[in-house]
Amino acid sequence: MPASEGAPLTTSSELVERIRERAQFVRLETVRLISIAKTGHYSSTFSCAEILATLYYGVLRLRRGDPAWADRDRFVMGKGHAAVGLYPILADHGFFDPELLDGYTRLGNPLGDHPDMTKVPGCDFSSGSLGHNLSVGLGMALGARMTGRDFDVYALLGDGELHEGQIWEAAAAAGHYGVGNLVAIVDRNGYCLDGKVDDIIAIEPLADRWRAFGWEVEEVDGHDVPALLDTLLRIRDREIAKPTAVIAHTVKGKGVGFMERDFGWHLGWLAEQDEAAVVRELKDEKWI
Repeated sequence: MPASEGAPLTTSSELVERIRERAQFVRLETVRLISIAKTGHYSSTFSCAEILATLYYGVLRLRRGDPAWADRDRFVMGKGHAAVGLYPILADHGFFDPELLDGYTRLGNPLGDHPDMTKVPGCDFSSGSLGHNLSVGLGMALGARMTGRDFDVYALLGDGELHEGQIWEAAAAAGHYGVGNLVAIVDRNGYCLDGKVDDIIAIEPLADRWRAFGWEVEEVDGHDVPALLDTLLRIRDREIAKPTAVIAHTVKGKGVGFMERDFGWHLGWLAEQDEAAVVRELKDEKWI
C-alpha cells in the first residue's frame, strides 16, 4: 500500500493529541448541525468520531483543497447517517466552504442527512440504503489496479449493516481477487436502530467470518487513538495481496453518558437545555 503524502510515519504525541481534538470537534459540530436540522444521528456519529479523525488527520493521503486529485485515497461510508460528522472534516480540509455547514439540511443546501457524492466535494459515496458501500469500495479498489492509480480505499461499515447480504458478496469477491488496497472498518458498537445487533441477527464470530472470506483481520479499541492510528498505519504501509478488515470496538453515543449504549438515541433531537448539558459534557476532557 502507498504511504500517505505528508502523513507522519510514527504515532507522535502531537499527532495523537491533534486527532483527539479533531474527534471532539466532530462531536461538537455534530451537536451544532443537528440543532439546525432538528433531527439527526448523534450516537452513531459519536461511536466513529475517533475513526473518522484518525483516517482524515493521520492516515489518508489527501491534498488540502483538492478533492479532485485522482490519486487521493477514497473513503466510502456505509453508515451514511453519520455523515453529519464527516462534513465538518471535509470542510476543514478545504474541500468546500465551511459556511455551507451553517445551512445543513436546509432547502438548497448540498449537505443532507445522508451524503450525496454528486453534490458534496470529497464525498466518495452516496448512501441512504445501507449495505452497498463495500461493493462500491471494491469497485474503486479494482479500478485503481486496472488503471494503474496509486490509491487505497477505506470502507466504514456499521455492525448492523453487516446484516445485509451484499456486504458478504463483496467480501467474498474482494478475497477472491486479492484486493490489497481495500480496508473495511467495522464500527462495532453493538447496536443498531432496533436494538442489540446480535439479538436481531448474530454476527459473531465476526473475525472468523472475515477470515473465511480470505481477509486479514485486525481488532482494536475504536476510541483508543494511539492503538487505532498504529493499526491503520501498519495496514497502510504493508504490502499484502489480501483485503483487510478492522473490527473497531466502540461505544454507541461515546462521550455522552445518557446516550451511551441507548439505542433510542440512534435518531433524535436535543431540547435546548439538554443540548447545553451535552456540550458541557463533551468539553469535559476527563473521558477522552
